[in-house]
Amino acid sequence: MLFTVSQSSPGAAPSQHAPVETGLHARVLDHLGTAICSGEMAAAAVLSIDDLVDRYQVSRSVIREVLRVLASMGLLETRRRVGIMIQPAEVWSVFDPQVIRWRLASEGRMAQMRSITELRTAIEPHAAWLAAERISDDEASELVGIAAKMWAAGKVGDEARFLTLDIEFHRRMLAASGNEMFAKLHVIVAEVLAGRHHYHLMPHYPDEQALQLHTDVAQAIQRRDGERARKAMVGIMEQGFAEIKSMWEQTTEPS
Repeated sequence: MLFTVSQSSPGAAPSQHAPVETGLHARVLDHLGTAICSGEMAAAAVLSIDDLVDRYQVSRSVIREVLRVLASMGLLETRRRVGIMIQPAEVWSVFDPQVIRWRLASEGRMAQMRSITELRTAIEPHAAWLAAERISDDEASELVGIAAKMWAAGKVGDEARFLTLDIEFHRRMLAASGNEMFAKLHVIVAEVLAGRHHYHLMPHYPDEQALQLHTDVAQAIQRRDGERARKAMVGIMEQGFAEIKSMWEQTTEPS
């Protein structure tokens, strides 16, 4: 094979635009998407189907399908008398999970983490507040149970289990808000949580305050205390961003 393939984050949710085909088709898509999102292939550059066929040693039909998917994400546009042009980041489908994954794989990882955390800070605290009003008793009990399991997994350093539970906690909380648009954000949350683990931006043993805040959110929702749930969720967002920033600074310090 004439190219290297970036690996998707473990536990990450599939993209809504991901092709049905697997194998070579998906690998070419992943490689091109990563190259565009990382800036390796710059905005306004014009792509040639023939050049891509030669580069990847695949058929024209495979390249055309890959380009179609990338265009559906806003990464490419076909312009008359110009050709297939890479689009600037401001027109990308930035909510697409695959685009998020590719951006997390780039040197702009911290900026992507920041923007998603800011989005979550705007949405998840209000979702927690709504959940305290709308969640069923059984769902509230299950949320408290997941928080307890997160605590146990975090204390023993079981990162894989903690990630799975963390994703499930936020998915259930967003769904319990009763707002279908909030609920759909769980895919984005899953991507950023998986990305934190994949790129080692999560401590091996989660901070006890973070574990306590998840418990506080779940218990406040169970007690129908929306304001307390909202404040605890803000705390989770602030704690998470502080951890990301601290660990990122440590990994980028000059030796």
